[in-house]
Amino acid sequence: MWNKIPADGGEEGLEMSQEKAFGMPVDKGRWGYLVLGALINICLGSVYAFSVFREPLEELWGISATHSGVPFMVFLAMFAAGMVVAGRWIDRWGPRKTGIIGGVMVGGGWLLAGFSPNIAALTVLYGVIGGAGVGVAYGCPIAVAARWFPDRKGLAVGLALMGFGLSALIVAPLLEAAIRSFGALPTFSLFGTVFLILLVLFSLPLRVPPEGFQPRSATASGRRQGARTDMAPAEMLRNGTFYALWGCFVLGCLAGLMAIGIAAPFGREVAGLDPPGAAAAVSLFALFNAGGRPLFGWLADALTPKRAALLSFVLIAGASLLLVTMAEGNPIVYFVGFAILWLNLGGWLAIAPAATATFFGTKHYAGNYGWVYSGYGVGAILGMTLSGAIRDITGSYLMVFPPVIGLAVVGLAVALAGLDPSIARTAQTEEAPAAARRET
Repeated sequence: MWNKIPADGGEEGLEMSQEKAFGMPVDKGRWGYLVLGALINICLGSVYAFSVFREPLEELWGISATHSGVPFMVFLAMFAAGMVVAGRWIDRWGPRKTGIIGGVMVGGGWLLAGFSPNIAALTVLYGVIGGAGVGVAYGCPIAVAARWFPDRKGLAVGLALMGFGLSALIVAPLLEAAIRSFGALPTFSLFGTVFLILLVLFSLPLRVPPEGFQPRSATASGRRQGARTDMAPAEMLRNGTFYALWGCFVLGCLAGLMAIGIAAPFGREVAGLDPPGAAAAVSLFALFNAGGRPLFGWLADALTPKRAALLSFVLIAGASLLLVTMAEGNPIVYFVGFAILWLNLGGWLAIAPAATATFFGTKHYAGNYGWVYSGYGVGAILGMTLSGAIRDITGSYLMVFPPVIGLAVVGLAVALAGLDPSIARTAQTEEAPAAARRET
């Protein structure tokens, strides 16, 4: 069924002669895994619609806005932590079983959250269980996309992840309608039941091809990329390129989230939009967030992840400079600047997984990207905290952007110095003789 790839990565490749994907030849059928990934991520990305619950929960339990945001913050932290754990599960059990486990956790967390007597219980059920479940399930479609598309890793991962960015646009109106009809807590249970069923069903077809798979359509360059030596997580964590990538991911997400977290109030207080106008702008920005994933994934394939990262930091710095100098009372500048920032935040969620596969290979991809993704958790928590603190200290949302420019400049320096696959391979080559000497 499988033909052996020559060592030189020539025109013959390890390709499926009889195998089909979704009843079609593999070159066409493998795109079905990206559709599944997008559907799974629409369910998982519903966390970004949590804001629709906050006011109803505040009224229900008589709690403050600070308290109503705690489940969301805990959810994000557990999301990042779950990614690290799930990487080993995907490598050991495969994406199907791991995806089902994650789907049961997500759906069960939402379902049980509907029986919460207070915000503390909701934080445990929704934030801890549901958040960890998203972390477990999130890596499955990414690992599947990267393994089935060794020739287009960035684009494939970006398309699979696009559903996460679109989720709030799709799910938030449905949640709002359900809350109006049934109340906040029954809505958690209703959607938990739906998510549990859908995530299990969507996870059932997930699988990865055998090691070394190359599709018939892969270019010679794509075959050579697939032939690179793979690093296990323990090797990757001893490699300087990992820390450069992790640092860039933190800085890209931190810079993006510092700005994105204030998109609506900035529109009202600085650009002069009315509340409905600011809310409509945020909905449009979500489209840029979703579109940034396949766009920057494609750029990572076409330009290399390093150049895509450099371009992203340049755009973040340029948009921030535009906002700090020209956005006051100017809705057009506001829209352009924030659209670029939302585009780049989505972009980093494609650059990082594409770079992980490029630098460290796909054999241990799920475990490796779990460690890389921890950078998003750090960036998310710091970004959401710092932007509010800067507004409180300075009295203006405009003052958020000089630090964002500084972070982008630091990101440029780190990317220039450390995002180089040749450094990763050289370090691994130098380590191999030392390991052999230790064994003797």
